[in-house]
Order: sequence, then C-alpha cells, then structure tokens
Amino acid sequence: MQNLKYPIGRYQAKQSVSPRDVAPWIDEIQVLPDQLREAVENLTDEQLNTCYREEGWTLRQVVHHLADSHMNGYMRMKLALTEQNPTIKPYRQEVWAELPDSQRDISVSLDLLESLHERWTYLLKSLDQKQLERTYRHPKSGEIVLKSAIGLYAWHGKHHLAHITTLIKQKNWN
Repeated sequence: MQNLKYPIGRYQAKQSVSPRDVAPWIDEIQVLPDQLREAVENLTDEQLNTCYREEGWTLRQVVHHLADSHMNGYMRMKLALTEQNPTIKPYRQEVWAELPDSQRDISVSLDLLESLHERWTYLLKSLDQKQLERTYRHPKSGEIVLKSAIGLYAWHGKHHLAHITTLIKQKNWN
C-alpha cells in the first residue's frame, strides 16, 4: 500500500540546500507538463476514471490536482517574493478534488500546467541567492524557505506522475 501511495518515497527535505540542488529541481518543474501529457495522452475516459490505489484519487483527479496545487505553489512563491514572510492560506486538496471541475476533460489542466510551468520556471530561473532565501509561513508547517519549496514542488510533480505511470504499467495500458 505504501508503494502505491508513495511510489517514489515520501518527501525528504534537505537540511542544507545549495544552488546545485535548486537548478535541477527547476528543470524537473519545467519538464513536468510534457511528461504528464505524454503519460496520459492515450488513456481512455474509463482509464482516467480509475483510482491509482484503493481510496485514492482517479487519474483524472490527479491531473487536475497538479494544476490546483501548482497554481497555489506559484502564488505562494510570488507572495514570498513581494511580501515579508507572508502567511499563506492552505486549501483542502481532498475537497477540491471532489469539485465538479475535477471531473472535466484533463486537457484543460494539461494546458494550464503547460502555461503555468512556463511562467513559473522563468521566474524561478531569474531568482538570485537572496531571493531564494525569502520565506512564507504555512499555518501548519511553519516557515518555508523558497529554495526548499522548489524542491518540494519538484518532488510533488514526480510523485503524482509516478501514481499515473505506475498504474499504467500495472494495468499494462501502454
């Protein structure tokens, strides 16, 4: 069950993040939309409506969740760059995944992710060391440093992509 829930393992935050860590994470964020589109391009509606694990989301919900989550991540980072240690507003991802827009055709979220990640990675690649040290405050997690958040979102994309690709492989859908 843990392998299905965390196919690439749980997120492990690095204690010390260097510029050598950040650049590959930005690259991973940049390529995620293409990797995601490639993974789901030949799936049928029935396949997209399949849960990747028992009591998990459907593949359709996973795609829409990535758009929701990464929009929030982008906004959190922009807030950190323009305000002094802002407190961000968390959202209830499990409830968002049940809203009607998470049942729509995935092309909407794939297109959104493509545009969002283009802007996001352009912004991230432009940041200097001082900007990478800026922070925001999560009410439950505490203070988050931007350079660490970049690693978290790189992991997050790979984590959910692995949910999709693992199920495709398991079901022999390709």
